[in-house]
Amino acid sequence: MSPTAQALARTYSDREYLDPWEKVLDYRRVQEYTAEHPNHGRTRVGKALDLPPGRVRGWISDGMPDSVRGIQTAIDHGWLNPDPGGEIAAALVELLAHVLAGGSIKAQTYVPSVTVGRRVEADDLREAFDRVGVETVVRRANEDGRATEVLPESDGSVLGRCLVTMGAPAGEKVDLDAFPSVAWDVPESTRASFARIYIDHRATEFADKRTMVIQENRPSAYLEGLRDFFAAVTGGSVTVGDRKVIISADAAREFCPA
Repeated sequence: MSPTAQALARTYSDREYLDPWEKVLDYRRVQEYTAEHPNHGRTRVGKALDLPPGRVRGWISDGMPDSVRGIQTAIDHGWLNPDPGGEIAAALVELLAHVLAGGSIKAQTYVPSVTVGRRVEADDLREAFDRVGVETVVRRANEDGRATEVLPESDGSVLGRCLVTMGAPAGEKVDLDAFPSVAWDVPESTRASFARIYIDHRATEFADKRTMVIQENRPSAYLEGLRDFFAAVTGGSVTVGDRKVIISADAAREFCPA
């Protein structure tokens, strides 16, 4: 499922609403009402809409809930309900692959970051973020013994929340129990890019054979989903072992034909 306003709103915590999406709906009701009754104050607006005047006050004085601001930011970038065959959907799904295989999303801030690896350079990651419309910063590029990371310079929290609605975990990835269905909902070329990105981050290659192994400390349901995805993309044999996915030589040739 691609990011939607409702799913995005529900990534925000709220002390006043059990369902954060209801806050978005109430905010919209207030804006619609005040557009028709511009001279009504907070008390009259609150009474008309059955909302506390204190809550209404901020909303009629240019205040905006974080969830509403996040939705608007996502709309401005084209992240909400993108055309599955379009460039933004492809860029989001490929960034999702980077995060799942080589990155993380902070549980508290929802800001995503991706680690540079032997086959994934900082420029590759900066381009991946650039394709979804955000500038990046590189962290710890010259620190010995510390992994170099690339992360968004702005709008990172909203981008991370969109990725979470697409199936990325916020926080520990070991609890992710389902391979994201959104990876199946894009054209074949984007599915192949997703698989290649995943392999570049995670696959172990061997000098004496073409088989590749992806080691993952994740639930079996996720590993089985990953297996099915790679098998479909490559048309070759892919199996699941003890906390790993084994890509056979015939399947691996799709990525390394020589």
